[in-house]
Amino acid sequence: MAEVRIEGNQDFEKALKKFKAQCKREGIVRKIRERQYYTKPSQKRREKRKKKV
Repeated sequence: MAEVRIEGNQDFEKALKKFKAQCKREGIVRKIRERQYYTKPSQKRREKRKKKV
């Protein structure tokens, strides 16, 4: 899980920017969007085949 510590007199905006970058790198937002709705296994296979071609 992404974590950013603010120490001393650091700017919150910079810390938030770092946190968002870490989330993007780890793919957290993408995982959440994928899990937002249930996708049938057959649909997942169909989409996977479509991406390869």
